[in-house]
Amino acid sequence: MQNANSPVAAGGCVSTDRIDTEIAHSARIYDYIIGGKDHYPADREAGDAMVREWPALPVHMRANRDFMHRAVRHLAEEAGIRQFLDVGSGIPTSPNIHEIAQSAAPGARVVYVDNDPLVLTLSKGLLSPAAEGATAYIEADMRDPASILDSPAFRETLDLDRPVALAVIAIVHFMLDEHDAVGIVRRLLEPLPAGSYLAMSVGTAEFAPDEVGRVAREYAARGMPMRLRTHGEAAEFFTGLDLVEPGIVQVHKWRPDGTGTEVIRDEDIAMYGAVARKPG
Repeated sequence: MQNANSPVAAGGCVSTDRIDTEIAHSARIYDYIIGGKDHYPADREAGDAMVREWPALPVHMRANRDFMHRAVRHLAEEAGIRQFLDVGSGIPTSPNIHEIAQSAAPGARVVYVDNDPLVLTLSKGLLSPAAEGATAYIEADMRDPASILDSPAFRETLDLDRPVALAVIAIVHFMLDEHDAVGIVRRLLEPLPAGSYLAMSVGTAEFAPDEVGRVAREYAARGMPMRLRTHGEAAEFFTGLDLVEPGIVQVHKWRPDGTGTEVIRDEDIAMYGAVARKPG
């Protein structure tokens, strides 16, 4: 990530008075449920209510984060990707994408994007540039792709003559039909050259419809309506791309590496995950 006072940071310095601590935020709820420390009472109340409705929610969220780790590791170590654009990055939780990518390739470059001012505030400690690589942060809303693609941080950190991995992890379920999530992801992929990748997880209610439906109602009651998708709808995000094996599967089934200690049942997971290559 990039220091907030640097010339490439979007929006300049961020003061904590921009953070509404009275209203729960999806990134902070996620942080609370997976055992983080950067949240407020409203986030904890929301998280507790959601876990009461679906006790497997922490398992589901940890499995989603583990999928992201495996996907980034695959892209850095096996696919040779050296540039990453993480949209909807959320509150920093080690290992972050730049830590995984730069451990495989010290020269890797990473741009993080999120719309929560708290994310930028907490990210300042990660903003020191690596010896060889680079990290940057853009405060922007995914629903406005131009605010990302036209940002100096995007243009100055990533070389669009070389492949980029676009990571869209656990965010599109907060985008309703009128937001055109598929169109937004395609717009973000558009300037990325052939050989780039999309790593994505997509929320679904196909495996625990009652429990996940209740969690969705808790989010909606706090101003965060959700659009959960079927396998067929998840596949629309990857139209025209070449899926990496095993294709679109529940996140815990995407190239498991045997390091997890939790017993995960299919009904504990409400997220599809996949990695796909942009052909050409």
